[in-house]
Amino acid sequence: MAKAKERESQWAASTNERLAQAGFRRGGARAAVVSLLDEQSCALSAYEIEGLLAARERAVGRASIYRILEQLDELGVVSKVELGQAQARYEPVRPDHHHHHLVCDKCGAVIAFDDEALERAVHSISKRVDFAVEGHEIVLHGFCAECR
Repeated sequence: MAKAKERESQWAASTNERLAQAGFRRGGARAAVVSLLDEQSCALSAYEIEGLLAARERAVGRASIYRILEQLDELGVVSKVELGQAQARYEPVRPDHHHHHLVCDKCGAVIAFDDEALERAVHSISKRVDFAVEGHEIVLHGFCAECR
């Protein structure tokens, strides 16, 4: 657990450093969003971020959240995960952690998963078609156990 906390702290520190280098001042709303994302193990929507911040008594408007997420995405410190049906979620880019997502098309649940065989398949495909894969995001749609 200590190693996970250390990794999370490193993400927040490097994100704040990248923001400063890009000329952004350390604003309260931006710091709150970075801190919240730093604690997450999977992607959140802007709506979920707004609700979690409000529960912490740190209200940040949704427009500000979208603007901050866009800035973080442009800096490459968060990944925008497109789930379909005009849904997007955001999660920290952590070089030592990569996962994909299962999306329930009925209740909207998002479940993170990683699979070594899938990673090997992506690598194999890139060799077979002579394409240098720089990154990938796999989102599988279906129905969770409760909705099936």
